[in-house]
Amino acid sequence: MDSRLSTARLRVRGYHLDGYGHVNNARYLEFLEEGRWGYFDDRPALARRLMRGDVAFVAVNLNIDYRAAAVAGDDLEVRTRLSALGGRSAKMSQEIVRVRDDALVSAATLTFVLLDVATNQALSIEGEIREQLEPLVMA
Repeated sequence: MDSRLSTARLRVRGYHLDGYGHVNNARYLEFLEEGRWGYFDDRPALARRLMRGDVAFVAVNLNIDYRAAAVAGDDLEVRTRLSALGGRSAKMSQEIVRVRDDALVSAATLTFVLLDVATNQALSIEGEIREQLEPLVMA
């Protein structure tokens, strides 16, 4: 597996389900967030830089395509990668895949900015942070 890709696994539980017996659409937001946390867990130096308190990782747009239903007992894998790096924003691409048959359950693209906490303004992605992010881009 490419080291620029992170994976997080989870099992669908009853409380994830809606009245139709499949994962509620809002739960996918939580699954995707778990994948992003795992992404930063796999990159502790980057996580430390973003957790210093002066810069915040802020989601500004999220697009999700729902492809297949997941149900109780399904084991899912959230695959997360940095897919684009711009001057003031970047994108993460994520897929949720059912492990037993490798079926694509959901695909998402998250656009984020790095926010200067003191000024509440998006920062240019440059310097130390850019140096850490650039090698991670996986189109």
